[in-house]
Amino acid sequence: MKKILLLILVVFSTGIGFSQTQKALVKKSSPVQRFEIGEKDFLLNQQPIMIRCGEMHFARIPREYWQHRLRMAHAMGLNTVCAYLFWNYHETEPGKFNWSGQADAAEFCRLAQKEGLHVILRPGPYSCAEWEFGGFPWWLLKKDDIKLRTQDPYYLERCKQYLLEVGRVLAPLQISNGGPIIMVQVENEYGSYGNDKEYIGIIRDDLKEAGFNIPLFTCDGPSQLKADVRSDIFSVVNFGDNPEESFKSLKEIRPTGPMMCGEYYPGWFDSWGQAHHTGTSDRVSKEIGWMLEHRASFSIYMVHGGTTFGLWSGANAPAYSPQTSSYDYDAPISEAGWDTPKFYALQKTLVKHLEKGEKLPVVPKRNPVITIPSFSVTEVAPLLQHLSKPTESYRPLNMEKIDQGYGCILYRRSLLPASAGKLVITEVHDYAVVLLDGVKVGVIDRLKNQNTVDLPAHNNTAQLDILIEAMGRVNYGSLLHDRKGITQKVELITDGVTRELVDWKIYSLPLGDQAPGNLTFTKEATTLPAYHKGTFSLTKTGDTFLDVSKWGKGLVWVNGKCLGRFWNIGPTQTMYIPGPWLKKGTNEVIVLDLQGTNEPVLSGLAQPILDKVNVEKP
Repeated sequence: MKKILLLILVVFSTGIGFSQTQKALVKKSSPVQRFEIGEKDFLLNQQPIMIRCGEMHFARIPREYWQHRLRMAHAMGLNTVCAYLFWNYHETEPGKFNWSGQADAAEFCRLAQKEGLHVILRPGPYSCAEWEFGGFPWWLLKKDDIKLRTQDPYYLERCKQYLLEVGRVLAPLQISNGGPIIMVQVENEYGSYGNDKEYIGIIRDDLKEAGFNIPLFTCDGPSQLKADVRSDIFSVVNFGDNPEESFKSLKEIRPTGPMMCGEYYPGWFDSWGQAHHTGTSDRVSKEIGWMLEHRASFSIYMVHGGTTFGLWSGANAPAYSPQTSSYDYDAPISEAGWDTPKFYALQKTLVKHLEKGEKLPVVPKRNPVITIPSFSVTEVAPLLQHLSKPTESYRPLNMEKIDQGYGCILYRRSLLPASAGKLVITEVHDYAVVLLDGVKVGVIDRLKNQNTVDLPAHNNTAQLDILIEAMGRVNYGSLLHDRKGITQKVELITDGVTRELVDWKIYSLPLGDQAPGNLTFTKEATTLPAYHKGTFSLTKTGDTFLDVSKWGKGLVWVNGKCLGRFWNIGPTQTMYIPGPWLKKGTNEVIVLDLQGTNEPVLSGLAQPILDKVNVEKP
């Protein structure tokens, strides 16, 4: 028998650590299997197996389409799916967990098993994936001195509580219990952030305590492996090209054990104001073919990207670069779940390397697509119409300080009569609309590294409003501690004199996955930040792409569900509406536009617009 590098505990019939309810999550008919890491190969029931994996995130796929997307992946030739868990998606408040509906990770895993797929789980606690705050819950930032991804005691305690909860829900679905989960990742690409291997060991131990007894592993880029790899945790390498050189880097660090690419990139994500990214089918199929021929396992990141619905899209920094809600990724399976030329190019390569007796399902049909004729959005409710009781503070407080995670925040104070001047804000996180007596005087955009706006002269006491939208916390790099709103101070320069503005009233304007309530709509048009409401009627439902190209910047809700963010700078000019979110008869759409529009119309297209940039990022 081959030497086992990472010993997996044999399943106990008593189900150690699991309640009867949890054990019931796995069907009694599911055979108990054993997955191990051998000297040269992964071993399934002691037989060599190559992992042909693709990444997809259940949070980015309408639940009604989970099974369709999983079957698509299997039909392309994959035998495994890889899935992140996003901590902030499941623990929105400390100690309050959600595993239901769209967040039902266990059901996603069960569906994968039903479709003949294994599952690789990536629970974090740090995930990235261009997701808000890399998956961290915003409330961690309420603690001023927290040090993320370190041995900070508070941080580690919250991580442990989260991972124990993950184990409670998902450890029963390990392959050692008859479930589909064969491997679990420890943290994520930590070598790009730090080199505290003891910290990685602590996270590994938390996962073990949570009940995971299958192989655990780390992943890093070729140049970052040394900072993260431990001899007692299996490691894989992430790359987007040149597999031969990347695997050489891995072998230098870990000479034995199977080779695996944890993330292979067939495309890339998009950021606001930048060109749409694509990857050629020829390159992708050639490099996947090379890995198959050399018995190197892989996970295609992404096989299906989907959509970052709601306010969950993140940002890179420096320089601050927020990502689009479309997470199409130029993946083999498109944002709407369509087969693509890249899908068939990969399928042609993958079918040559199936295991003996392995058969693929027929490629599922595309879901129906409809168009929606242009309709007007005529009802308006100003964003600042109904303000909650303010928090009063000498200096501006960031969003987290007033117990707010997402949305907008308003800073208000009076200005005495003054000549024209310059307002300086340190710093705006992320997009500010500045108004004087209700009139828009300028915008400060973190994307453009701005921090000033000119104020006109005013002969009477005036009301200064600074409305700030939080666009997504940084998800990658050294600047993770990305608090929102005004992070330091506001100054006014007039007649060559600089003075700090103090004594603020701060209003919370939270936004989320559900449409805001208590809005009073009228027919009075405005170009100030406002909600716009309209309706359209359908005789049949199907997927469509909402054309928002005539609007400015904001968010859209359809029938109460948030499609995500739009911004006319592009590259995306449409928003994906899943068919199950529509209904026959009257449908309601609400648009929050911070810039305003002179042409308040919408329509549904049969094809997305993902590649139209209107303004170049400076």
